[in-house]
Amino acid sequence: MFRSAYKGALVAFLLMSFGIQSPVAAGDVGAVTNLPLPRFVSMKASEGNVRRGPSLSHRIDWVFKRRDMPLRITAEHGHWRRVEDRDGIGGWVHYSLLSGTRTVLVEQDMLTLHTRADPNAPVAAALELGVVARLGDCVVEWCELRSGGYKGWAPKSRVWGVAAGEIRN
Repeated sequence: MFRSAYKGALVAFLLMSFGIQSPVAAGDVGAVTNLPLPRFVSMKASEGNVRRGPSLSHRIDWVFKRRDMPLRITAEHGHWRRVEDRDGIGGWVHYSLLSGTRTVLVEQDMLTLHTRADPNAPVAAALELGVVARLGDCVVEWCELRSGGYKGWAPKSRVWGVAAGEIRN
């Protein structure tokens, strides 16, 4: 037990020494931007290299190839942000490739968009599994989404890219 506690403390110390904010509990803020961690953003570019560490000298592990894809920022270091996608896969991306525009990923096939935040409201449209939609207002259990010229309300639990308790207006 002592050994694992020592390793955890050592990792935290090393991360802090390099100014890297480690993802911990909700309510933390980034050391660089002073914005909440974790937080959601989207890909500004249609292509972005994902690196093992926060610099150009680190190896590229893969490339995100979907503009507007929602991502979660979990750490900051200088001009770099550690991000993860819906599957928890990620790495370090230069901040210039990211946008504060909020999007979500539809996690249910033929997700119905309602005219109001009410399951009994008329259906305005249906979105396929994997569609990226713009995020609008959110109440306790519902969010307003826009995609393909359609807009409506969907249950928050059926999309990825918004925190469960997040309220937006």
